[in-house]
Amino acid sequence: MQAQAFPVFAQQAYENPREATGRIVCANCHLAQKPVEIEVPQAVLPDTVFEAVVDVPYDLSVQQVTGNGTKGPLNVGAVVILPEGFTLAPKDRLSSELKEKLKGLIITPYNEANPNILVVGPVPGKDHQKLVFPILSPNPAENKNVHFIKYPVYVGANRGRGQ
Repeated sequence: MQAQAFPVFAQQAYENPREATGRIVCANCHLAQKPVEIEVPQAVLPDTVFEAVVDVPYDLSVQQVTGNGTKGPLNVGAVVILPEGFTLAPKDRLSSELKEKLKGLIITPYNEANPNILVVGPVPGKDHQKLVFPILSPNPAENKNVHFIKYPVYVGANRGRGQ
């Protein structure tokens, strides 16, 4: 028997991964006590693909209990909550350089109702301490509800299995 820990558990239990208190729901299973950083451009043009890079640093000598009960390297995962209208960039809009950075990552929208919330993981932490999210900015010419102003971006990341 193997135990599994995936963001799908949070996706099934919470319609939105950001609670009213501002806390990301990943903290309900993970300890939420380690720093995480996100790099995003200061400004983007409409209908443009750009990168959001989540840095999940940790001591590579730390191990976790794996699904089969043995010790192994940590997995990492992250959720990025973007402003309304921003979405995961379609594969046909990605540069070859960006495709190379995304090798080994499967990034998905949190759910159909929230295409602006992206999830990745669990993935091997030794290979993915920096998680690259390809983002497509909205086009105000196609969506009149989109306005380019200063927006907050929220991020949550974890290292290892939820306890």
